Amino acid sequence: MARTCVEAGVHYVDLADGREFVCGFAQLNEMARRAGVLAVSGASSVPGLSSTVFAHLRRDFESVEDVAIAIAAVMNQPRGPAVVEAVLGYVGKPMPWLRDGRWGRMHGWQDLRRRSFSGPGLRTLCNRWLAACDVPDLALLPRHEPELRSVSFHAGLEVAAAHLGLWAASWAVRCGLLRSLAPFAKGLSRLASLLSPLGSDSGGMFVELTGRGVDGQTRKATWTLVAEQGHGPWVPVIPAIILATGLASGAIAQRGAFLVSTFSL
Repeated sequence: MARTCVEAGVHYVDLADGREFVCGFAQLNEMARRAGVLAVSGASSVPGLSSTVFAHLRRDFESVEDVAIAIAAVMNQPRGPAVVEAVLGYVGKPMPWLRDGRWGRMHGWQDLRRRSFSGPGLRTLCNRWLAACDVPDLALLPRHEPELRSVSFHAGLEVAAAHLGLWAASWAVRCGLLRSLAPFAKGLSRLASLLSPLGSDSGGMFVELTGRGVDGQTRKATWTLVAEQGHGPWVPVIPAIILATGLASGAIAQRGAFLVSTFSL
C-alpha cells in the first residue's frame, strides 16, 4: 500500500506498529523524494507518541539506561479484526529483547507483571495486568540511544480472565503445540466481547526513563496518560491527525519516507 501510494504521487501516513514493517520503512525514502511526496509510518501510540514523550523526557538526562513503556487497553470498546489478528500473530513467539545490556529473547504476551497507572490530577488505574508485546520501540530506541541497557514494552487487558487466558494460550505457541493464535482471531474476539462488560471505559499509557540526570544523580521520570469515558481508542490517531493537518495546510514541506519517531512534528 505504501509503495503504491508513493508511485501514484499520493502522500501516505499510517498507524502501523509492526516492528519489521516500521523499522524497514525508510527504504522508500528515495522513491518518495523523487515522487515529491511525504510517506510516514508509525504515526500511532507507538512509536509516534511514545518516542515523542521519550524525546521530551530525555532533555533532563545526561544518559538513559532503562526505558519502560506500557499501555493498558480499554476493555469495553470494539476491536477491529485486523488489530486482534496482529496481536495474536506474535503471542507466544520469540522476539529480540534488550535487558541488562544484553540482547536476548522474550516471548509475546509473557513476562507477566502488574502496574498501576497514576499521576497528579489523574484517576488511578489500579493493578492492571501487563504482558510483553512486540513493537518498533524495542529496536528503534537502542538504535538511537546506544547506552541503553534495557527497553521493554508491555500491554494489558483489563479483565483478568481475558489477560491471563491469553497468557495461558501463549504457552501453546511457545511449546510448539500451535504455530500461531492468529487463525483464532474471530473466536477470541467474540470471547473478548462477551467479557467486555466486566471492564471499564478507562485505559492508560506510561513512558518511564531511568538513568543519570544532568546533575549527575540517578534520575527517574515517568509520563502517564489516563484516558476515561472511552477516549483511549482515539489516542493512537493523534500523530496521524497532526501530520495530515500539517500536509493539508502546507505547514509540512518535508518530502521523503520517514518513521514518525525520526520526523519532527
